[in-house]
Amino acid sequence: MKASAFVYPWDIGGDPEAAGRIAGLGVRQATLASAYHSTRALTPRHPRHRVVTADHAAVLYPAGARWEGRGLRPYPAGDWAPGDAFGEAAAALTEAGLEVHTWVVLAHNSRLGTEHPATSVVNAYGDRYPWAPCIAQPATRAYLVDLAAEAAVRPGARGTELESLGWYGLQHLHAHDKTAGVALGDAGQYLMSLCFCPDCARGYAAQGVDADALAAAVRAALEPLWRGTAADEGWAGVEKLLGEEYATATRAWRDTTARTLQEAAVAAVRRAAPAGFQVLLHADPVMYHCGANAGVDPAHILSVADGVVVPCAGGPHLLAPFAEQGRSDAVLAANLQVVAGMGGSPGTLAEDAARARDRGATELRLYHAGLASDDDLSAVREGLAAL
Repeated sequence: MKASAFVYPWDIGGDPEAAGRIAGLGVRQATLASAYHSTRALTPRHPRHRVVTADHAAVLYPAGARWEGRGLRPYPAGDWAPGDAFGEAAAALTEAGLEVHTWVVLAHNSRLGTEHPATSVVNAYGDRYPWAPCIAQPATRAYLVDLAAEAAVRPGARGTELESLGWYGLQHLHAHDKTAGVALGDAGQYLMSLCFCPDCARGYAAQGVDADALAAAVRAALEPLWRGTAADEGWAGVEKLLGEEYATATRAWRDTTARTLQEAAVAAVRRAAPAGFQVLLHADPVMYHCGANAGVDPAHILSVADGVVVPCAGGPHLLAPFAEQGRSDAVLAANLQVVAGMGGSPGTLAEDAARARDRGATELRLYHAGLASDDDLSAVREGLAAL
């Protein structure tokens, strides 16, 4: 199975041994971040630093002229990825014999939401989520589509992996997070992720639903959860709490919004890319799910993109709905966590990969070569050699 390791430009820049070390793992590809959200990351082997703090979401290359005069535009990186950090890292990885694909984070940008609050998802209580741009807003959609095309098609890249190309909601890894006190479950997460900005209000109206009445219904539906009552699992839990009519109306609006954005972004990437450029989405087969792995309809997304990258840290079960589409030409990449300190299991990589292959995986993605310890990387080498 073809394997690729995720990596940041700051893992490579300034470390002359980094690219060769990654190639020595036995992977054929490096999935290199070109547009990324804020983060604090260890660099356990870098000769110049041990911690990199990316203060805000940024592009890791010089943004192009298309953004001149526009209100919504990507932010340049600070000293954590100066200049064309992506280009320099890509060149080193290519020289080491690796195929480079871009890793593009889209609808996840706290600085955008802080500086342009009206772009954010706003919940039924009126709380804004600055990390979550509302993908229904025309200006935001135009920004995301153009960012996808520019950040994906970088010099030397042979393909791209688009993350967060869909709805983002309440769930978010935030500094000093204190949101786990109430177990909202799948249904509560969905209700807390519904957006009530003016564009979404018009979208609900087009489905025959008054947005104010819907927001009141959402608040009422959530009351038992705040008191500690557990909701039913899955979509049935949403329908039970909110009522079938309202639940169906929200899905109709949100599903169409996400699907059309995904279509537009992939089409923009293809227009900008050379022939043979591969386009994958980080995806969850449960369409109403929000987050980095966008909820998608498997049949639809495999008719739009060349394949998907599917989270498999909890097991390979999410691969099955994509494999069931019978698309032999589609890439189904199992995303496996190989950093032991972050809950990964590099020592069982060969077994985990075999289970993923049995569920339909055609490739592997390993998260994350730059964050892993030396022992983790040794286990990865052994695991890939055993496949």
